Amino acid sequence: MNAQREIFLQPGDWHFGGPDLVLRTLLGSCIAVTLWHPQTHTGGMCHFLLPRRFGASDGRLDGRYGEEAIASLLRALQQQGRRAREFHCKIFGGGNMFGRPLNKDPVASNEQCTDVPCRNIRAASTLVRDAGFDLQGVHVGGAGHRNLSFYLHSGEVLLRFVGNDAQIWRKPQ
Repeated sequence: MNAQREIFLQPGDWHFGGPDLVLRTLLGSCIAVTLWHPQTHTGGMCHFLLPRRFGASDGRLDGRYGEEAIASLLRALQQQGRRAREFHCKIFGGGNMFGRPLNKDPVASNEQCTDVPCRNIRAASTLVRDAGFDLQGVHVGGAGHRNLSFYLHSGEVLLRFVGNDAQIWRKPQ
């Protein structure tokens, strides 16, 4: 195996590449979505701050917003001749940085989201589903932050969660 390059994603960043990459990030209320192709060992990750942009756009995609970050990743995998359903997807983040964990599952609940973590979690779930990705796992919510390391040679995501009450869902079997 070749030497691995590390890329640290700041809020608003996204990256798509090959098996020589390790993508890392630190999340609070933001969301990271990881994508991995099990045959080609390619994939990507985005780190978004808010579900969508409110206001005018200059026409360029902005990774700070979930809708545009996922659109950027979709463009990258389409340039590789791949489809969303071929990729394993995982969602992380949406932690409440002010010590108040979510009271309800933001994806299953019909209640209106009033805070950024809840809106981010709900948006990520919807965006991933609508794009057609194969959702493999989710680690969201809680009070605290997450350190992620995503190894594209294996698709493995190492997570360090510093906090409590994170909600973990797995893909239904």
